[in-house]
Amino acid sequence: MPVFIRDDDSGAQHALPIYICRPDEWEDIAAKLSPMQRNFAQARNFTGEAGQRVRLPGPSGEIESVLFGAGPKTSDDIGPIRAGHLPAFLPKGVYYFAHLPSDWSARLAATGWGMGAYKFDRYLPEKAEFPTLRLSSEAYPRETEALTAGIHLGRDLINTPAGDMGPEALHQAAKDLAADYGASVKAVIGDHLLAQNLPMIHAVGRAAHEAPRLVEFEWGNPDHPRLAVVGKGITFDTGGLNIKSASGARIMKKDMGGAAHALALAKMIMANNLPVRLHLLIAIAENAISAGAYRPGDILSSRAGLNVEIDNTDAEGRLVLGDALTKASEDDPALIINFATLTGAARVALGPELPPFFCNRKNPVQDVLSQAEAEHDPMWHMPLWRPYYSLLHSPLADMKNAGGSFAGSVTAGLFLQKFVADKPWMHFDVYGWWPSSAPGHPKGGEIFALRALYFWLKAGGLHTDLSA
Repeated sequence: MPVFIRDDDSGAQHALPIYICRPDEWEDIAAKLSPMQRNFAQARNFTGEAGQRVRLPGPSGEIESVLFGAGPKTSDDIGPIRAGHLPAFLPKGVYYFAHLPSDWSARLAATGWGMGAYKFDRYLPEKAEFPTLRLSSEAYPRETEALTAGIHLGRDLINTPAGDMGPEALHQAAKDLAADYGASVKAVIGDHLLAQNLPMIHAVGRAAHEAPRLVEFEWGNPDHPRLAVVGKGITFDTGGLNIKSASGARIMKKDMGGAAHALALAKMIMANNLPVRLHLLIAIAENAISAGAYRPGDILSSRAGLNVEIDNTDAEGRLVLGDALTKASEDDPALIINFATLTGAARVALGPELPPFFCNRKNPVQDVLSQAEAEHDPMWHMPLWRPYYSLLHSPLADMKNAGGSFAGSVTAGLFLQKFVADKPWMHFDVYGWWPSSAPGHPKGGEIFALRALYFWLKAGGLHTDLSA
C-alpha cells in the first residue's frame, strides 16, 4: 500500500480516525468516544502521555479508531515527528488524523508518518507493508509526498552495502534522478580527472577497482539564482593506509552519506519545482588500499592550486570535496551547500542526532536555524574559528589535510573553506546514520537538515543578502 493517499483519491473515504492528544486534552477526546471505547482506553491506562497508543475496537472487535499520546507540551522535544511512531504500530489500512494537538501542524505530523513508514528491505524475502495515511489539503499532500520520497531515497542509498553501491552504482543513482526530472548529466572518470584538473579526487580513489569520478547535473531555469549542492561520495572508507579498526569500518558503507543528502535535497527541489538553478556535484571514490593508494606524507596538488600534505589518509572526504567545491565556485553560484559524513569529532561534540552547521556568512544563519526549529529538523551552528587554521600548518605545503586531536570538526570546515573562493557557503557535517530506532527515525541510514534547508530555500533564502 502507498504511504499516503489524498482526500480525493479512490478509497480515501474508508479511513479510520487517529486521535493524537496531550494529557490536558484527553477528557475532551474521551467525551467523543462511546462508553465501551472509554472503558477500553481507561483499562489500558491511556492518559495522553508521550508514546501511549491504543487501538480501540468496534462492536465486532475490528479496529474502529486509534488513540496516541503526544505528552505534555513542555516536554515535547520532537513535536509532530512523534507521529512517525504510528506506521510500525498499526496494521494495514487507511487512517486519518481526526485530532492533533493545537501546536502540531497537519503537514509536519504527516511528514513524521512518512519518515516512520520506512524499512530497508532490499535483501529480505518479505517486503515491508505499512498503513496508509489520508492527507487533507492542510497537509500539503504533493509537497509532503515529495519530501518523504527524498528522505527515503537518501536512506536507501546509505543503507545499500558498498558491494552494491560502489562508484558506478552511485553514479547511476545520480543519472536516474536526473532522468526523472530532465536534468543534464556529465561526469569526469578515472584518469580523465587528472586531465581536467581534479587531482585530489583521483588520488583518493585511484587504488579502488572502480574508478573515481566527479558527477554533475544541471536543472532549472537559468534566470533563477544558482545553487550548487555538493556531496561527499566515498562509497566505502577503509581509512586508506591509516586503516580503520574493525569497529570503525563496520558501517563505512555510509561514508557516501553526503552524496545521499545532496541527491535527496535535489529530489525535493526538483519535485516541487523550486525557483533555483540547481548545480549538483558529487565527488565519488572508494578509499581503498592497494599498491596504488596515496600515502601519509604525500603532497597532493588540487584544482584550487593549493598543495596539501597528507597527514592522515583517513581524512579523505575533505580532499575530494576540495576539488568539487572549487569546481562549484567557478560557475558563480549564489550559494554553495555541501554535505559530508566528515568527522568523528562532530559526533563527539554533538552526538549522532545533531549535525553541525558551518557558514562563511552571518546573514543567513539565523533564518536557517529558525527553519530548523520550526521543522523539528535540528542542527547546531558552529564557528569557523580562524585561529585554528594554524592547526593545519605544514612546513612543506600550503596546508595539511588534518589538524590533530583538537577541534576536528572546525578544522575540517576551515580546510573546506579554502576551496570555495569566498563564495557564500554552508557546510553540514552529517552522521548519515541513526543508531537506534526512534519515532520517525528507523535505525540505519538517515537524512539530516534537508527539510529545514528546503523550506529556507522555498521562503526565498537565495534572495536574502548573502554578501555578509
